Amino acid sequence: MPEMMVDRDGMIHFPFAGAIRASGRTPHDIEREIENRLARKAHDPQVAVRLVTNASANVTVVGEVAKNARVPLTPRGERLLDIVASAGGVKQPVGKMTIRITRGDRVVSLPLETIIHDPAQNVRLQSDDVVTALYQPFSFTSLGATGKSSEVEFEATGITLSQALGRAGGLRDDRADIRGVFIFRLEDPAALDPGVAATARRTPDGLIPVIYRVNLSDPKSFFVAQTFPIRNKDVLYVSTAPLSDFQRFVSIVSSLAFTALGLGQAIP
Repeated sequence: MPEMMVDRDGMIHFPFAGAIRASGRTPHDIEREIENRLARKAHDPQVAVRLVTNASANVTVVGEVAKNARVPLTPRGERLLDIVASAGGVKQPVGKMTIRITRGDRVVSLPLETIIHDPAQNVRLQSDDVVTALYQPFSFTSLGATGKSSEVEFEATGITLSQALGRAGGLRDDRADIRGVFIFRLEDPAALDPGVAATARRTPDGLIPVIYRVNLSDPKSFFVAQTFPIRNKDVLYVSTAPLSDFQRFVSIVSSLAFTALGLGQAIP
């Protein structure tokens, strides 16, 4: 038999069996009804019904995937990773990809690595869902007396303060003040104490500028550094030790004095 399209009324028209309701029914249910109708006209009829394509139930996949497409859903119900795979997979490293699902007016995002490692996050998709694969190399900026002042990228799954200090080259022994490690962040008001958030000054987009300070001279602070999360666009600043500027000044003066002495000896 040729393929049959379900009409707007949810019906298919099968030869000798007439109009059969297909909408909201499984292929097995449709098979049974057709067999029952044909039993009056044929001896021991056998019918096999399968869903070829589902034009009314599709998921749209866009973003950093091999092929942007509308992917039909089958009755078994595809999961999120099935749909991403059907679009050819992501084009960027898994650790730097975020998957966003848009369902009606709801938007939910998760790192792709989290979805792969946690089966509970590999949810079944529904008709008209939009899956967007985003390449988001999160980053923080390290400044001050760190091993290097630069913008440092990290994975979408996130890193801790101790990991961030390691990637920034640690603290400089000759300059860093271990009591002055600061994290500058535009914080979501929901993350703060309601009393503080109610009176704090906010940015035009509703965020609150917050400065977190860690005193690494206290051994307990290293446990804090192992659990404190670094967010995208954070600024990590390590202050300079009080004597380091004076020592640098003395070093500059000494070099100038030795240069002047050398010139005096060279010119009679």
